[in-house]
Amino acid sequence: MSAQEFAGSSTPAAGDGAHRWPLWEVFVRSNRGLSHVHAGSLHAPDAAMALRNARDLYTRRNEGVSIWVVPADAIAASDPDAKGSFFESPQGKDYRHATYYTKSEGVKHL
Repeated sequence: MSAQEFAGSSTPAAGDGAHRWPLWEVFVRSNRGLSHVHAGSLHAPDAAMALRNARDLYTRRNEGVSIWVVPADAIAASDPDAKGSFFESPQGKDYRHATYYTKSEGVKHL
């Protein structure tokens, strides 16, 4: 195939913004009973192709028993730079933590 024929094909080029494939996040479960773990990301035109590509890229040595692919734009995530304000306990609500409570006198099973 000549370069001119290739340029006219429907296959998107890496830098072609008009035909850019969506980004998919890949999660792999290595054994039954374990959690899926983020393995990486890839670009694919649809979920079926994303699954096949994820299998080929992230489970080449039979590491997985299950693969999830999720469109990256469907994931809502907290901002890692705002972790202090996002995860800190609200003031005046220390009772939400077990360290707030003391052991009661006379109660033997606590």
